[in-house]
Amino acid sequence: MDFSLRPVPFQELEGWEDDDPSSLFAVMARCLDHIRTVKPYRTGSLGVTADDLAVVFADAAERAPDSPAAARGFFEQSFQPFRIVPSNGGDGFVTAFYEPEVEVSRTRSEAFRFPFYRRPADLIDIDDTNRPEGFDPAYAFARQTKEGIGYYPRREAIDRGCLEGMELEIAWARSRVDVFFAHVQGAARLCYPNGSIQRITYAAKAGHPFTGIGRYLADIGEIPLPDVSMQSIRAWFAAHPDRMDEVLWQNRSYIFFREAQVDDPSLGPVAAAKVPLEAMRSLAVDRLIHTFSTPFFIRSDTLTHLTGGKPFARLMLALDTGSAIVGPARGDIFTGSGFEAGELAGNVRNAADFTILIPKTAAARFGR
Repeated sequence: MDFSLRPVPFQELEGWEDDDPSSLFAVMARCLDHIRTVKPYRTGSLGVTADDLAVVFADAAERAPDSPAAARGFFEQSFQPFRIVPSNGGDGFVTAFYEPEVEVSRTRSEAFRFPFYRRPADLIDIDDTNRPEGFDPAYAFARQTKEGIGYYPRREAIDRGCLEGMELEIAWARSRVDVFFAHVQGAARLCYPNGSIQRITYAAKAGHPFTGIGRYLADIGEIPLPDVSMQSIRAWFAAHPDRMDEVLWQNRSYIFFREAQVDDPSLGPVAAAKVPLEAMRSLAVDRLIHTFSTPFFIRSDTLTHLTGGKPFARLMLALDTGSAIVGPARGDIFTGSGFEAGELAGNVRNAADFTILIPKTAAARFGR
């Protein structure tokens, strides 16, 4: 592994005594229900298993903490914190994501002409059991045709209409940029003219690697890298509409969606862990390393605008992933739904300390 785990006491976690993780008990209950009734989460390479977590979550289900101190006490009793130390000696890094709200129509018109697509029938999962010889091993999706398995069309081809006529459209948006940023976030609330709202979430991707257009704009000298944010990228598109396709098509990746029902509208979308996200308590992680529903304590001295001017220091659960979230100390914080959540998320690019909480019943496997 390109990182190590250093056991630390809770008392050394700066900001821990000020955190109130009470709301995570309901989240843990939803995770436990998924583990028990659907299937366990895939075990990441670190080795924390869903069964390890389920034992603690079952205990949490019997608790009803009546104070922040009681909530923290449960975690102190049940988990051993380990600081994640990257081998290169660098810091961890956090960004943020949110659930956009997008104006849409159920029918195409001159005003609404950019589609949100469902997963096509010819898009298949691919792994070592069906991967053709010479096929890029980094691809998890491919296209099944009569001639065999091949690469799926990239963003440019899809934007040019190669999927038209297949009846895949969920809805039509006013702006291609809105659709693109919904792809980046992996979910959206679709707002129809009659006031109804529909939620969609990630279903699959075309398979091609993700390329950050902010980095591209910085590399070609359009936006200084320190100034890259969702807001600055949107402003650049507004000022350069004739170059929109040039930039968007740098990201060959394309996301397909499915309709998603969440009974409680105050909760976020159902993400990769198959439970609704909770704002400021849900983290996207590298799923190849970490197991979904694992708790992390995230501390960033420089990230202050999410928490009223104070350094960000919160206990979170790993409930999502993303193609840009790579590495043991890399995370994406869910800030919520709607415009204000987007304003918060768009400016998060901060160094952070990552402390993973491992159930004490399993901590011996990790050196303690």
